[in-house]
Amino acid sequence: MKDSYDVIVVGAGPAGSTAARLAAEGGAEVLMLEKDREVGIPVRCGEAVGEMGIQKVVELKDEWISNRIEGVRLIAPDGAVVKIHHQDVGFILDRKKFDYDLAKMAANAGVKVVTKAYVYDLIKNNGAVTGVKLNHLGENYTIKAKVVIGADGVESRVGRWAGLKTNLKLKDVEPCVQMVVSNCNIDRRYCDFYFSKQIAPGGYLWIFPKNDGIANIGLGISGEYAQHKSPLKYLQEFIKKHFPEASVLTTVAGGVPCAPYMEKIVTDGLLLVGDAAHQVNPVSGGGIVWGMMAAEIAGRVAAKAVKENDVSEKRLSEYSKQWDKTGGSGHRRAYRLKDAVHKLTDDDLNRTAAAINKKPQEKQTIMNIFKIALFKHPKLIPDIIKMFLW
Repeated sequence: MKDSYDVIVVGAGPAGSTAARLAAEGGAEVLMLEKDREVGIPVRCGEAVGEMGIQKVVELKDEWISNRIEGVRLIAPDGAVVKIHHQDVGFILDRKKFDYDLAKMAANAGVKVVTKAYVYDLIKNNGAVTGVKLNHLGENYTIKAKVVIGADGVESRVGRWAGLKTNLKLKDVEPCVQMVVSNCNIDRRYCDFYFSKQIAPGGYLWIFPKNDGIANIGLGISGEYAQHKSPLKYLQEFIKKHFPEASVLTTVAGGVPCAPYMEKIVTDGLLLVGDAAHQVNPVSGGGIVWGMMAAEIAGRVAAKAVKENDVSEKRLSEYSKQWDKTGGSGHRRAYRLKDAVHKLTDDDLNRTAAAINKKPQEKQTIMNIFKIALFKHPKLIPDIIKMFLW
């Protein structure tokens, strides 16, 4: 590593690698730092994406796909199943390969990638971020940068050190746990979602089939409920009941920021992207596509700012303005819906499943499910329509 770079990216997830690659392609000299020993490990993600979304940010490779999904099944508290087929084909990714290849693409664009690099502080000059302090293989380093991009996840210490408000209310962070389970009898054509206060209060449980007999089974609950019973306990009870013969191969846990739109994601010399900037769909908890879309903008803006020798908050705010146009309105709509959805009782959910199952198959859509579930909130109907057209 050199003593200084144009851009330093902290975190080598999909958003970090994308921002680093776009900055390098824009002519910047870029260093990307990853605290773990290998990019893509551990996997803290359900790994499911829709084709329409992911194709906005990267051309999928066959080796990244563990399974192709034909539809989803929504399971109500009383066990009623709503089967949804959608024009948008779904995929279960292999995030290890996906993340690894995104980092490799960044490296091929000229990014210097360093793993086992633990960033423990920022360098500041008169309040402006001017670099990072890190430990790599037992040695401490101080490396300057014109722009630092924080892609260090929901906890984003980088954002906090820079003085940005990254804190979350309990109800806006979902503690999640997921197990990779083998020897389970599943239909690999469908992703299953369970909704019930008894199974995943304030969230949902998912079953994402990776291949024959193997699936990602996980859940996320509202932080308000986690203080009474842990997500792990909820998941263990579900697997014991539904898959008593299954074996658990891995268990991972983490937090997802299902939060309001983060108004300030820029300061002098610094940008935040991905989970660090709360760029996650508050309803679904999905953040791969939104994070990568934002990272493309951030990488381009950082490279231009370096060329112009102006990395002030005013100059870098081009990123936040572009992101507001690209994802801001969608994020605000999704959060309004999330707030209403989480107030639904199990009886409301059972009623919704019964009503949608009475409709012809072509009318059994996600949009219509929201309309039925939230019929007491007519002001949200425009949000529902726009969210699914966005």
